[in-house]
Amino acid sequence: MEKIERLKKEAYDIEEMMRDFADDKEMMEEVFARLDKLKEEVEKESFRSFMSGKFDRSDAVIEISSGVGGRDAEDFVAMLLRMYERYAERKGYNVKQIDCSFGEAGGPEGRMGIKSVSFQVEGSYAYGFLKGENGTHRLVRKSPFSSDELRHTSFASVDVYPRVEEGAGEVEINDKDLRVDTFRSSGPGGQHVNKTESAVRVTHTPTGLTASSQNERLQGENKKVAISILRSKLEKRAEEERKKKMEEEKGESSSASWGSQIRNYVLHPYRMAKDLRTGTETSNVDAVFDGEIDSFIEAMIKRK
Repeated sequence: MEKIERLKKEAYDIEEMMRDFADDKEMMEEVFARLDKLKEEVEKESFRSFMSGKFDRSDAVIEISSGVGGRDAEDFVAMLLRMYERYAERKGYNVKQIDCSFGEAGGPEGRMGIKSVSFQVEGSYAYGFLKGENGTHRLVRKSPFSSDELRHTSFASVDVYPRVEEGAGEVEINDKDLRVDTFRSSGPGGQHVNKTESAVRVTHTPTGLTASSQNERLQGENKKVAISILRSKLEKRAEEERKKKMEEEKGESSSASWGSQIRNYVLHPYRMAKDLRTGTETSNVDAVFDGEIDSFIEAMIKRK
């Protein structure tokens, strides 16, 4: 409330200065500079008011998995990973990779696809900004893995979870409900990063949800990270179930967002990136893959 009162006072001051110095060109330049700064602050605060969800302030955990499309889909995952890394960099967030399963080696220009990858985006409101990226993404282009010059369509799924620390949420995890499997963490092309089975996959047997971690050196640390990610998945599942139940009680039809196609990236025969939920689009697809996805994210936040 103190911040809102400060912004209101600044607005009143600017309005008064506009009346008092309307004929003073030099002073009016200063007034308009203050007005531009005020607009930026108001816009920033308005987005925070949209993000009042339980975990919106939290870090985000993102999982990207290749779908239909073979090596093109695996290459698409690598493109999306870079897109979110560049977006996080622009926002001043930190990215920490948790788990990665590489695709087949030997692509054009030495490119290597990714079957699946999970990573954490650390920063204030990271989940609030990125939760709208959840869904299926579609890429249309000339395949760099084929010489037939035909248009190729591939898909990748993006799942976004809030990072929930132990005791911060409502879900309790019983050790007896967990199955823990260990395996060797590996790098591109199946090269082993280490010779011990330090990587960990944890399965929540009642729900079938799984989480893996292989980027920590010690098995115990990987297990801790995997359980933390699993907790985040269970919290999101519980939140979605509560939302669905409320919509049923109100007689509302719930639109399927889990796994639904949310955005198209077209590189051939024309260039266009379009969000199918908000209608937001741009022809500068290169900038989008370079992390400039604010227009999509902001439109989605305002829509909700």
